[in-house]
Amino acid sequence: MADELSTSTFRTVPKTGVIYVTNEATKKGFSPSDANWCNLGQGQPETGELPGAPPRVQSVAVHPDDQEYAPVAGIWEVREAIADLYNRQFRRGMPSQYSAENVCVSGGGRAALTRAAASLGQVNLGHFLPDYTAYEELLDIFKAFTAIPILLDPERGYSFTAEDLRKEILGRGLGALLLSNPCNPTGKLVDGDEMARWVQIARELDCTLLLDEFYSHYVYRSRPGAVPIATAARYVEDVDRDPVLIFDGFTKNWRYPGWRMTWAIGPKNVIEALASAGSFLDGGGSRPLQRAAIPLLADEHVLAETRAIQDAFRKKRDHLLSRLERIGVRVDRAPEGTFYIWGSIEGLPPGINDGMSFFRAALDQNVIVVPGEFFDVNPGKRRQGRASRFKDYVRFSFGPSMATLDKALSRFDSIVQSASTR
Repeated sequence: MADELSTSTFRTVPKTGVIYVTNEATKKGFSPSDANWCNLGQGQPETGELPGAPPRVQSVAVHPDDQEYAPVAGIWEVREAIADLYNRQFRRGMPSQYSAENVCVSGGGRAALTRAAASLGQVNLGHFLPDYTAYEELLDIFKAFTAIPILLDPERGYSFTAEDLRKEILGRGLGALLLSNPCNPTGKLVDGDEMARWVQIARELDCTLLLDEFYSHYVYRSRPGAVPIATAARYVEDVDRDPVLIFDGFTKNWRYPGWRMTWAIGPKNVIEALASAGSFLDGGGSRPLQRAAIPLLADEHVLAETRAIQDAFRKKRDHLLSRLERIGVRVDRAPEGTFYIWGSIEGLPPGINDGMSFFRAALDQNVIVVPGEFFDVNPGKRRQGRASRFKDYVRFSFGPSMATLDKALSRFDSIVQSASTR
């Protein structure tokens, strides 16, 4: 009787794509420490030394005060350091500047996004298809707002212009729009004049942009050696009035995912709401790690790390892209950002030409990828009974080392050759 009650009390909570594929791999013996496995499903970058990058942090000092809880919005010094970094790098000479009160620190990206979702009112919230898998449950769990899907067309290279944005806001009555930029999984980037127009339209039509910029340092548009960082913070006129809320952190752009050190930066009244939500959702992040983060927010550290990331990951992107296309994976658009390649495998031999079957075949060769259907964000499973628009797609991560990529690519060659001879 107790077991039945316990079971019926809780609902089934779906897994994100990365967690699902990792769990399936674990059933087959996967371990992150096993060099025979190639994890191209991972949502984290390689965390070791990179040529030209600053030395990696090997230890963290714990001050006596750090034994206590951190403030829910983060310790003041780190909030101030984050605001100063944005002002120096993206808002030099602009009259409106971010302050510590414009920053809310969280224990991980999902915590930051969850605080924002919990703080939204009764609005229509637009989100793109495809986009980050964890948005699905996030957009379903809170009932104040209505999630509105916006399908991006592979034939247009997943383009979505400022005029498209205007039409969606006016036509669907959007009060907010959530997106990853650069996009996880497609690598599509909105930047420069186009992002400036997005911010202008959001300001004009009072539609809040919720911008997940966790991959904003993984940008490959410019020449090697340049240091572009893609952020809407460059185009905000008034930091306390423009409806722009930006999420970032150490997870990807500093390559410290284990620190769970992230932030939201935006208008002060919005930051107050996020801190209030955090007080009942998660209680705040790690105080010692926040303090240890402050030196890593210095300009020289950020620029050197970003330069190293872009040099190393551009080479991996080009290598993986070339080899995948050679075996028959179609890429609608070469990624301009992130460390993912989003490819259609529809043209591969029967038996491995949909995302789930390719995933299973790769798993048998100790390689992990993520089937595309996990990025068909579907809050509340309102589109039940329909095949995913992205069932023929796979997300390949070039987060791992080049040696791991080569090992995985050799196994992909074998999988395709074997399927071709059946």
